[in-house]
Amino acid sequence: MSDQEKQQITHDDFNFPPGTVHLVDMHSSLDVKKGEGNIILHPQPSSNVNDPLRWSKTKRNFQFALLWFWSFMLALNLNFMTPLFSDWIVEFHTTYSELGVAVALGYLGLGVGVLFIQPTALKLGKVFVYRLGTILAIVACAMGSQSSNIGYFHAFRILAGLAASPVDTLVEISANDLFFHHERSTAFSSLILALYGGTDLGPVAAGYIADSMDWSWCYYILIIIFVPLLVLQFFWMEETTFRRPTGEEEHLEEEILFQIKSQEPGQSVASREQKDNIEVVVDSSSDDEDQAKLTYWQKHKLYHTEHNDTRSWLSIFVKPLYLVTFPAVVWSGMIYGFQMFWLSLTVNTQSEIYSGAPYNFSVNNVGLTTLGLFVGSVVGMFYGGPFVDWFAIKMAKRNNGILEPEHRLHTMLVPTILNAAGILAYGLGSYYGSHWAISVVLGLGFMGFAMGSSGAICLVYAVECYEKLASESLVLILFIRNMIGMGFSFAISPWIDAQGLMKTTFTMFALSVFVNGSYLLMIWKGKAIRRWSKARYEKVSVPSYGEMFKRN
Repeated sequence: MSDQEKQQITHDDFNFPPGTVHLVDMHSSLDVKKGEGNIILHPQPSSNVNDPLRWSKTKRNFQFALLWFWSFMLALNLNFMTPLFSDWIVEFHTTYSELGVAVALGYLGLGVGVLFIQPTALKLGKVFVYRLGTILAIVACAMGSQSSNIGYFHAFRILAGLAASPVDTLVEISANDLFFHHERSTAFSSLILALYGGTDLGPVAAGYIADSMDWSWCYYILIIIFVPLLVLQFFWMEETTFRRPTGEEEHLEEEILFQIKSQEPGQSVASREQKDNIEVVVDSSSDDEDQAKLTYWQKHKLYHTEHNDTRSWLSIFVKPLYLVTFPAVVWSGMIYGFQMFWLSLTVNTQSEIYSGAPYNFSVNNVGLTTLGLFVGSVVGMFYGGPFVDWFAIKMAKRNNGILEPEHRLHTMLVPTILNAAGILAYGLGSYYGSHWAISVVLGLGFMGFAMGSSGAICLVYAVECYEKLASESLVLILFIRNMIGMGFSFAISPWIDAQGLMKTTFTMFALSVFVNGSYLLMIWKGKAIRRWSKARYEKVSVPSYGEMFKRN
């Protein structure tokens, strides 16, 4: 295609708002790289042998598994201590309110950490930051094991929050590096399951450990796990950062549109070859002659700058602030942030509710109640991941192969209903002293499902709306989420003390219906908002935009 032809097509016909893409080749005629089911691969794998999208599916899944387990353990390290609260109140001479402050300080560490780890990772490599997070977690556990008063515990929570901050944003960027557009919901929901899985299963393990050993062994066992995990990171985890040409996605859409308009979509033989599965398409590309395959030691060195961001560290640090004018990003941050309301409600009330009358659970049984959240999160992961990816493809096929980000939002109906129902079952079931299955199985189960699914849906929605600002979008979303979580953790105990569990439950029920139900507004106006923000998106997504700290 000549430059003149591309320009004519672009100016006259290519009027997609940000986020709208051709996802399915409806007539099996487009000469582009595709996966199974004629799914067009976004982004298109390059011919560079070191491109993570050209790795075999086995290697990509192995690297993702390492990342998943690391995320699980860091989330567990931050949230395992709930069953120990009743013991610490006596031993530390403290109150549930003071322990609630400690929970809030963990979210403060997460929120602040998100701002600093992202530019560091984009300059020195993501694996560098993951290793640093593991080291900080080991230090935090060593500090926590020696706690003798609430001050030590506050310090542990801040450091544990800083260590876990990559779990909140950077792992999603790594998932973006490893998977294609149509696989994102599955990848993101898996990582959210790691987050909630660590949060939910940590208290179960801590309860059993504290029942048979001193509570300090909760920290020692974590250190025993983190040390070999750090070794794995040094010798097996690989860097996934790969710099792709600027404007690659727009050029792909222009090429697809040109092929459709010109009715010359490419040779039928080439089309049949492109219908092979992802691994065949990706691995069949020839290597660039000037791109030698990295050696083992090149892959596993301390830091990586080959494909790092060319902007200054400070410029990357402030760039997410420019996204506060993008409604889809702020909305996603609010939806994800309010999930911390429901999570904080359970974290801050679990021990007090189930260790007292009428339940009188032991420490390990208090920990077991989080299994309700975990089972719900697992089911929610399958709904918010594979099902939403499948649903998006089906919607694209009904739309002539074109995917709108809002297609995924239709699936928010189920988590909206179940989250509201779960809050009522948990709060009112506990208030009236109903059988524990009401609050644990129904209440925590429904809430776990909603948190496990809606988080992935809103994250993928924001990333798809503004693809070139994916990293900055995730930073702002997670900062908003953690600040909401921190504020609510400070407020929940005084709130319940002032209003009682019943009034608090009804207030949170109303908030849940209003906040999660706002997805209807985004379905209605989301595309118009993206079209309205297109000019600003194209301006802000230029790498040099806002660069005021670069040296001459």
